[in-house]
Amino acid sequence: MRQNGLADYAAHSEESRGRAHEEPYKDVRLAYERDRDRIIHCAAFRRLEYKTQVFVNHEGDYYRTRLTHSLEVAQIARGIARSLRLNEDLVEALALAHDLGHTPFGHTGEDALNRLMKDYGGFEHNRQSLRIVETLEHRYPDFDGLNLSWEVREGIIKHSSDYDAAGNSAIEAYAPDERPTLEAQIIDLADEIAYNNHDIDDGLKAGFISLQDLSQVELWQKTWAKVGEKFPALDERRQTLQTISYLISALIHDLVATTARKIDNANIRSQADIRIQPKNLASFSPEMKQLNQQLKKFLYAKLYRHHKVERMRVKAERFLTLLFENYSSNPSLLPEKYQQRFDQFGTQRVICDYIASMTDRYAQDEYKRLYEPFERT
Repeated sequence: MRQNGLADYAAHSEESRGRAHEEPYKDVRLAYERDRDRIIHCAAFRRLEYKTQVFVNHEGDYYRTRLTHSLEVAQIARGIARSLRLNEDLVEALALAHDLGHTPFGHTGEDALNRLMKDYGGFEHNRQSLRIVETLEHRYPDFDGLNLSWEVREGIIKHSSDYDAAGNSAIEAYAPDERPTLEAQIIDLADEIAYNNHDIDDGLKAGFISLQDLSQVELWQKTWAKVGEKFPALDERRQTLQTISYLISALIHDLVATTARKIDNANIRSQADIRIQPKNLASFSPEMKQLNQQLKKFLYAKLYRHHKVERMRVKAERFLTLLFENYSSNPSLLPEKYQQRFDQFGTQRVICDYIASMTDRYAQDEYKRLYEPFERT
C-alpha cells in the first residue's frame, strides 16, 4: 500500500531496497520513520551538541553547533519535501544524519585527519557518517551499526553535489551511476540554506561581520530593503532576524519552484525516472544560484577566514595532530574498547575513529590530560 499524499516519484517506504540485516520489529513504524528515530537516539547524534559549526563551543552558548544546525536543516528540508510531496520521514532522517561523521573543530578537523590518514585510506566526513551508522554504533543484539534502510545510507554517502569525493570504494555499494532520491538531493541545498543564513546570524552576533559589510551582498541588500518596507518601525536587531527569515523563505520558494519545473520538464513519473537523470533535479534557478554564490563568497572571505577563526583553526590543527601522533606512538593510551578493534580495522583507523568521535571540548580536555603535567588523567 502506497503512502497517502506522496508523489509517485517520492521514496515510498514499502519500495525500499531494504536493510543489511533481517530483524524483528516491536511496532509498526514505517521504514524511514524508524530510521529517523534510530539516528536521534544514537550516541554520535548526541555528540553533535558539542561539535563546532563555525564557533568553538567554549566561545559562547548562543552560537550554532552541529546539532542545532542539523535540526535547522531538518526543519528547512521538511518544508521543501512537503511542498514537493516527497517523503518527509526520509528527508528528516537524512538531515539529522548528514553531519554524524564530522570531526571536532569543523572542517579543520576533517582536513587534519585526512592529512594524517593519507597513508591509511584518508578521511572524509560522508564516509565517516556511513561508517558510524553501518559499523561504529553498538546498540542492537544481532548486528553493529543502526541497520538503516538502503536509501538512507545511500543519501548519506552521496551527500553534497560532489559526493564522488567520498571515494569510489565507499560509494560502490550504493549505485554510483544513479542519481539519489529527490529526498537526498534536497538535503544538499537545505544544508546550504541553513548554514549560509545562520552563519550570518552567528557572525553578526560575534562581531566578525557587520551590517555594513553585508550591504555589499546583493541578495542580502534586496531582502533587507524588502523587510524595511514591510516593517518600517523595526529596530535593527529584529530587522536583521527578519531579513534572515525572509532570505531563507526566498531560497526555499525558488528551490521548490525550480525543482517542480524540472520534474515536469523531464516528465518524471517514478523513482526510476529520477535515478536515470544526468544531473540532480533539485536546484536553485540560475539567477538565485548566482546571488547565493555571491553570499557564499562573502562569508568565506569575511567570516570563515576572519583572523579569530583562523587562530582557532591553527590551534585545532595542532591539537588534533599532536593527539594523533601521540596515540600512534603509544596506542595503549586509547580506551580499552578501542584497543580491542585494532586487529579488525587497523591501529590508525581506530585512532582516527576515536579522534573523529570527540567533541571540541573532549579534544581540548584530552590535549590537556596528555600535555599538561598536573592535569588529572
